[in-house]
Amino acid sequence: MSEQISTADLFDEHGDELQSVSTQFQNLGGYTQFSGAVRTVRCYRDNALLKSILSTPGDGAVLVIDGGGALESALVGDIIAKLGVDNGWAGIIVNGVIRDRVVIGTLPIGVKALGSNPQKSTKTGAGEADVEVSFGDVTFKPGAMLFSDEDGILVER
Repeated sequence: MSEQISTADLFDEHGDELQSVSTQFQNLGGYTQFSGAVRTVRCYRDNALLKSILSTPGDGAVLVIDGGGALESALVGDIIAKLGVDNGWAGIIVNGVIRDRVVIGTLPIGVKALGSNPQKSTKTGAGEADVEVSFGDVTFKPGAMLFSDEDGILVER
């Protein structure tokens, strides 16, 4: 992982240039501090598309997944999170839930989600990639820088 970041300090220095995510995500990955360029997926209770994206080189990016806040089934499990590790992704943010949280907590990647549910998602490939997504009073644009730590998530405007 790269140098330590402090979202509070970043906001103090660059507040007008940053959006602060209001959603109270849980830190579930092995890293609680991570940053990188945003990549996005919009999918609802179907994780085939995000799995295929995490199977490609991440180059230190953060995959922001807008799962519509669904709590009924997990979009990321240990196998998918491990794909992110193996392919050089810095982090995964899920506006939804994960599963296998104990294993994910041991992986060298940042993972934030609303919580966990052991039920798995469907795998039809429905969804959109690299589109603007919005949740938590923030619009995530592909390519924008994202900074995350124990205090929260900041995203370039």
